[in-house]
Amino acid sequence: MDQVNRRAPAFLLPLIALLAAMACFQLGASFAKGLFPAVGPEGAATLRIGLAAVMLLAVARPWRDWPKQAPLLPLLGLGLSSAGAMVMFYKAISHLPQGVAIALQFLGPLSIAVLGSRRHRDLAWAVLAAAGVWALVGHGAGSRPLDLVGVAWALGAAAAWAGYILWGRAAGATFGKSAAALATTVAAVLVLPVGVAHAGLALLSPGLIPLALAVALFSTAVPFSLELYAMPRLPARTFSVFTSLEPALGALSGFVLLHEALSLSQLAGLAAVIAAAAGAAWSTTREAAPALS
Repeated sequence: MDQVNRRAPAFLLPLIALLAAMACFQLGASFAKGLFPAVGPEGAATLRIGLAAVMLLAVARPWRDWPKQAPLLPLLGLGLSSAGAMVMFYKAISHLPQGVAIALQFLGPLSIAVLGSRRHRDLAWAVLAAAGVWALVGHGAGSRPLDLVGVAWALGAAAAWAGYILWGRAAGATFGKSAAALATTVAAVLVLPVGVAHAGLALLSPGLIPLALAVALFSTAVPFSLELYAMPRLPARTFSVFTSLEPALGALSGFVLLHEALSLSQLAGLAAVIAAAAGAAWSTTREAAPALS
């Protein structure tokens, strides 16, 4: 009994850290909407990525352990995917409720999980996700049709997130824990011209700094630290399945902070996408388990 009691807190604390990381990220996304009237989604993404790069560089200090003859293509691909995912996600939430945009963006990693599976029955998760998207975009009974421009941006963010995962594997194998800081720096350089073109000198407004720092802190520094604590302490399957709850946290954050209410059919669609993501994560990590032993 004592052993079980000791094991429970050891499992519980990393789980709480993971949930807190996801909640912080969604709070950061909600806060980012407060920047849109002044600098637009592009400017908000520029501020978020730029400040995040400074924070991550200060923590990781990648120049200390730079690998010799390291290929730069994975790092450039990861930075481009990161910049694209962030800009397109912010464009999406300027048109859509936050929870809906997150759910649509989850189609990126879900597609990788399903396409990478060797079992035909895992295609059921793709069918469930498709049904969820059908309900989300306004085809369910009594639902309000969504802005298709926002849907397109969210699907673009999903594709960029899929690219982020694929490039992240290659960059992580070469640059290790420094990959996130280096890729975010590349993303900051790539997104800067876009932000300047859309927001200009408004990016330097002193009045925006506190909110921009809050966005970068909640979207990057805090969740990154919490996930680093949780990741090695949780089974891969547990980590993946609980990460699938992020659209629900996004919907909750959007409802509480931004008063974004969803219809019943859209809530059902959100639940279907979450279930599909969790099922695919459970199935693929179960499939990978023998290779890790």
